[in-house]
Amino acid sequence: MNAIGYVRVSTKTQIRKGQGIRIQKDKIKEYCKNNNMDLLEIYEDKGISGAKADEESLIIDREGLQNMLTDIPILGVKYIVVLNTSRLWRSDLVKVLIQRELKKYNVDVKAIDQPTYSIYSADDPSQFLINGMMELLDQYQRLEIALKLKRGKMNKARQGRFTGGRTPLGYKKVEVDNKSDIAIDEDEAQIITTILGLRRRRFSMQSIAEHLNNNHVPTKKGGKWYSSTIHYILKNKIYRGTYEYNAIKSKRLDLVIK
Repeated sequence: MNAIGYVRVSTKTQIRKGQGIRIQKDKIKEYCKNNNMDLLEIYEDKGISGAKADEESLIIDREGLQNMLTDIPILGVKYIVVLNTSRLWRSDLVKVLIQRELKKYNVDVKAIDQPTYSIYSADDPSQFLINGMMELLDQYQRLEIALKLKRGKMNKARQGRFTGGRTPLGYKKVEVDNKSDIAIDEDEAQIITTILGLRRRRFSMQSIAEHLNNNHVPTKKGGKWYSSTIHYILKNKIYRGTYEYNAIKSKRLDLVIK
C-alpha cells in the first residue's frame, strides 16, 4: 500500500528545537513500517496554523499541504499518515476542503493517535460522534488560545507597542524593559528615505521600483521591487509615526522616517 506522510508545527519554538517535525516524522516512518505501508514521501509545513485559509478563495495557504494534494493523483497513494488529524486541519473550513480533495481520489487518513479514524466513518454513528467530539475539543482549545493571543495583542496596541508579525522595512525588533517592540533600523531606513524622496520628486511608483532594482537595493526579503511594494510603503502610516492595529491607533514619533 502506497502512503505519504504529512507533518506540521505551528510555533517558532518547535521549529528551532526541531522536536515537533522530527518526532512526527519518526512516528510516521515507524507506523508505515509496522503496517506494511510503502512510505513514498513526507510533506511538511513549519510555523503555520492548521486553521489558516483564505476563506474568500477557499485556497489553503500551506505550501507543503498544497504540494501533497497536488501529488496525490500522480503518486497513486491510498493513505495519508499523520500523527493526528489536527496536523491536517483545525477549522471546519479547512477540514471540508481537504476531505473533499481526498475523496476525489479515494484516499483516507491514518491518524496514529486516533487509530480508528477514517474520513469515511460517517456511517458509524458512534465513531462519527467520537471523532466529532475530539475535533470540537481541539477546535475549542485553538479558539481559547487565539482569544488569549488576541487580547495580548490588543493590550500591546493600546500601549503603542508592536503587536508582532513581520517587521516593516526600516525597522528592527528590540527588547525594551523585557518587552518586545520595534525601533528604526538605520540602514533600512535609508531605503525608505530614498523612496520618499523620489516620490516627492514626482517619480511614479513603477519608476521608483525600477530605480531600486537597477541599483541593486534589497527588499526586506531580498527579492525584487514592484510598484505594489512601493504603494504599500507610501500608504503605511507607521513611517509617519502612527501605529495601527485593528481600530487602535497610537502615536509613535520615535518611528517617523523622513
